[in-house]
Amino acid sequence: MNRTALATVTGLILGLALVFGSFGDMLIVALLGAIGYGIAKVLDGDLDVQGWLTRGRGRMSTGQTSNRSPAGP
Repeated sequence: MNRTALATVTGLILGLALVFGSFGDMLIVALLGAIGYGIAKVLDGDLDVQGWLTRGRGRMSTGQTSNRSPAGP
């Protein structure tokens, strides 16, 4: 499915959620759609989360500290 068709279907689904529900329902549908889109990108291999996970662990395990100076007068 190309991006135009995906955007059209997404817009229709969000519109239906707004018509038959409330604005909050539409936001929940949009949030779940964004989460599903992100999961699909990871499963397709278009988004690499392994780099984010290992980079975060490496930073914590080396004991590096921030270069910020403490707030004071």
